[in-house]
Amino acid sequence: MCNNNNNNDCSCFSKIIEKIIYLQQQGDACDNFNGCDRPFLGSINNTICLNTRPITFYGCNGNSFIFPYTLNGVEGVSEVFRVENLDECCCKCRILAPNPDTTTVATYPYVATSDFFTINLNCLCAIRCLPDVQVTGL
Repeated sequence: MCNNNNNNDCSCFSKIIEKIIYLQQQGDACDNFNGCDRPFLGSINNTICLNTRPITFYGCNGNSFIFPYTLNGVEGVSEVFRVENLDECCCKCRILAPNPDTTTVATYPYVATSDFFTINLNCLCAIRCLPDVQVTGL
């Protein structure tokens, strides 16, 4: 994709994004998946229902995309996002901020901001998925 900007086939990334959206939607009902229909591997964590697969986007220059946010009146920048919606090659994402509450950061490493952006998946070279987490404020 980096060497051919006229390539309008974002199917590689869109399939990944579609799967992430599906899994995040299932996260709200993870307690209902106790049998073979569970949409994930591994045991069920009875105390925390994970609801987000955080991602980072990389451009063709190898740098991660960074977007500004405001959380409780404090401005910052983040390279960690939550996929919210996909429309062909356009992906709407929510900017995630590091959890300012140091007493819960181990359990809840990110908080949702009310800042969003839309990215054309054709502008990407790589997507990095971070470990699944519970994000507060969604």
